[in-house]
Amino acid sequence: MAIKNVMGALVIASLGLVGCDQSKAELDSTKQQLQSVTAERDSLKTQLDATKAQLAAAQQQIDQMKQAAAAAPATPPSGAAAAPAKEPHHASKGGETKAPPPPTPKEQLKQEQVKAHRAM
Repeated sequence: MAIKNVMGALVIASLGLVGCDQSKAELDSTKQQLQSVTAERDSLKTQLDATKAQLAAAQQQIDQMKQAAAAAPATPPSGAAAAPAKEPHHASKGGETKAPPPPTPKEQLKQEQVKAHRAM
């Protein structure tokens, strides 16, 4: 009977060790998966932070452009310069002559093209 008890204890102990070996392999595999998932999570957090910073910078640029557009004088949608307000005829007395209005962007471009052509 004592031999049966010793043998039974050895069988149970060996089964326990075999079971632990399998558990240890699963545990090691799970630890590696955890490290991999943790590294991926950290990488994604870094990417998210970088994207948030880019978004904030873009939003700041948009706000600055809106402020600059609001501060700039309004121009007609055709791209032509705004027509100067007409002065009444009685405003120029004593033979004063008015300065000609500034050239429009189209006129400026044409003048630059003529100058470039003459320089050749």
